[in-house]
Amino acid sequence: MATAQQRVDEALAAVPRSRFLPEAVREAAAEDRPLPIGHGATCSQPTTVRHMLVLLDVHPGQRVLDVGSGSGWTTALLAHLVGPAGEVLGVELEPELVETARPRLTDPWSQVVVARPGVLGAPDRGPWDRVLVSAEGTVATADVLAAQLADGGRLICPVGDQLLELERHGDQVTRRDTGGSWRFVPLR
Repeated sequence: MATAQQRVDEALAAVPRSRFLPEAVREAAAEDRPLPIGHGATCSQPTTVRHMLVLLDVHPGQRVLDVGSGSGWTTALLAHLVGPAGEVLGVELEPELVETARPRLTDPWSQVVVARPGVLGAPDRGPWDRVLVSAEGTVATADVLAAQLADGGRLICPVGDQLLELERHGDQVTRRDTGGSWRFVPLR
């Protein structure tokens, strides 16, 4: 069985970042840096996305929530990882980014929707096996989203310059700082 790193590397090879970028920055798709996609949002640098997805440890058939889906690239990567037996829902605050991302998603088990005002995540569609947050949140943000996890579920959320990992086991949620130093646009 492939490791999380191998599965993520395969997804990165299969889902080109360039397909999810505005024409003006598409030529920089291979550069390992965040790229602007409009509305104050960025498409995170590939090494950051890889690291987060390895930590998330997504498996085929899982249900995954992608919070702050932006360009849709992470949603498409997650769709590749869960395969046709799984489901990925991306939620994004900016309607224009959602409209741009939708036609770029080619797997019918993935979709991007506009986030509902005042609602973090998609509690009405959970529980989720995995939750990825692609913008800087807070511990409180992570706790709200952890309540949407299924038993055995995992969440990765940037908090400050750290990546926070939360896992749910029954009624217990454990938190772990994964180390490193990361920068993200703020979650709004």
